[in-house]
Amino acid sequence: MPKYGMVIDLTKCLGCNACTVACQAQNRLPAEEHWIRVRTFESGKYPTVTKNFLTVQCMHCDKPTCVSVCPTQASYKRRDGIVLVNEDRCIGCKYCVVACPYQARVFNEEKGLPEKCIFCLPRVARGVAPACVVACPAGARRFGDLNDPESEVSRLIATKKAARLRPDLGTDPNIYFV
Repeated sequence: MPKYGMVIDLTKCLGCNACTVACQAQNRLPAEEHWIRVRTFESGKYPTVTKNFLTVQCMHCDKPTCVSVCPTQASYKRRDGIVLVNEDRCIGCKYCVVACPYQARVFNEEKGLPEKCIFCLPRVARGVAPACVVACPAGARRFGDLNDPESEVSRLIATKKAARLRPDLGTDPNIYFV
């Protein structure tokens, strides 16, 4: 059984938002709704200021707090690691939105439901990488099976100093940064 995950190379990320736009197009999101956010950080002092970028989205955690707080089990984790929301079971309580330490869920007021990155599940089911991975002009995003030691994501995690966002929270995210 595969366990899907992603590696994002922060040294390659240009902060161009191609991933965000591709996600919006793939999921038919309105312009104001983002399932991927690109955060900008500046370091150094003038005249040698450097900009660094960090993309934040659903981390498809091994121990997702959004799942544990859901009173109807509408938020759930699949065996392949993808965290989803069953819209038919969701009551719109927003517990999962508040519980996510990465602020990865967006509440769609019109639908009365939380929404989030689904790792482009329909594409992945067809053997195609998520839209954000394909759209990245710098090749900063990689997607694959974390259970396969020969996969590109597994090799990147093993050979580079891979880190998870906020390991202190104990959620064990399946998006790694190098």
